[in-house]
Amino acid sequence: MKFFIDTANLNQIKEAQDLGVLDGVTTNPSLMAKEGITGHDNILKHYVDICNIVDGDVSAEVISTDFEGMVREGEALAELHDQIVVKLPMIKDGVKACKYFAEKGIRTNVTLVFSVGQALLAAKAGATYVSPFIGRLDDISTDGLNLIAEIRHIYDNYNFDTQILAASVRHTMHVIDCAKLGADVMTGPLSSIEGLLKHPLTDIGLAKFLEDYKKGN
Repeated sequence: MKFFIDTANLNQIKEAQDLGVLDGVTTNPSLMAKEGITGHDNILKHYVDICNIVDGDVSAEVISTDFEGMVREGEALAELHDQIVVKLPMIKDGVKACKYFAEKGIRTNVTLVFSVGQALLAAKAGATYVSPFIGRLDDISTDGLNLIAEIRHIYDNYNFDTQILAASVRHTMHVIDCAKLGADVMTGPLSSIEGLLKHPLTDIGLAKFLEDYKKGN
C-alpha cells in the first residue's frame, strides 16, 4: 500500500518524507488556499517545490470544468515536472479529459468519486488513480469503506490497472481498514500516518528497558 500525504504544507511533507514511508502527495485548491498559496504562478511554483521534496507522484488539480480548459491546464501541469499527475473532477468533461490524457501518456487522478459507477467510468477512461472520498461519505452516514471494497471487487473482476486511492482519510483506523480492503493508496493528514506508530505497550516496554538499563549502568 502506498502512503500519500494530503497537504500543501511543505514542512509536513518534509516530515513525512523524512519518516521514510512517503510515496507521494495529493493537493487541491482548498489545501493551497489553507497555506496561503494564491495566484497562478505561485501555485505552479509550489507544485514544483513539492516535487523537489518527494520521490513519488504529486497530484495537481485543474480548475477548469470544461474539456478544453482541463486539457489546456492539464498539459501545462504535466510539463512542470515528471512527477506530476493531473487531477480531474469526476464530471462528464472530466471523463473525456481523462481519456484524452490516457491516450497521450499523461497520468491522471480522477477525484471527487462517491460511487462505484463513477469509479468504473474512470477506469474505463484510463485513469491512473481513482479517488473515492471515504471520509466525506462517513460524514453523511454512508459507509465509505464499503465503497472501497466494492471498487476493489469490480476492478479485480476486469483486471483494471487503475489504482484505488482512498482519499479523505481522517484517522489511523481508516488507513488500516483501507489496507485490509486492498486499496492501492491512501492519502490523508500526517497524523493518520504517524498514528500507526503508537501503541501503549511499546511505550511501556521501552520505558522498562531504559529503566533496567539505568539500574546496571
